[in-house]
Amino acid sequence: MDDRKHLTSREIEKLIAATMGRGTKRVTVACSCSCFATGLRVSEALSLNLSQIDLEGRTLHVSRLKSGLSTNHPLRADECRAIRAWLTVREKMKPETKTLFVSARRGALSRKTAWLAIRQYGEAAELEIAAHPHMLRHACGFALADQCSDTRLIQDYLDTETYSTLSG
Repeated sequence: MDDRKHLTSREIEKLIAATMGRGTKRVTVACSCSCFATGLRVSEALSLNLSQIDLEGRTLHVSRLKSGLSTNHPLRADECRAIRAWLTVREKMKPETKTLFVSARRGALSRKTAWLAIRQYGEAAELEIAAHPHMLRHACGFALADQCSDTRLIQDYLDTETYSTLSG
């Protein structure tokens, strides 16, 4: 049994490919990209407001939980595309909330819904491991480590003092 706590880059690609589609499925793509690229906790991703995104400047203002530091994270072109596609769908839904990620019911996307979606799309992608949103955060750390980033910089990026899975 695979007890890894992260997804590989290839598994991330397969997961995101499995979410491609129209309508509200795009929320999962955008949320997945955000969690992976910025190392967001699922609660941090789900609490993002529209005002925290600057697609022209390609930045995302992250308000970290657990007494963490709020910072700006860069957004890559593919992340901006996913968010733009989601914003087009979101606008047509006319939600009353300023929360970035909303459900089909036009309210803020719940943590439980995000968990179930990632699990289901992991199964659809035929991943050999049961996926959940926190694995995207861990995958971000491993991807940064694979790019030879300094461990302390990775900890700062993820805003955690002890990201022990990177060193162990």
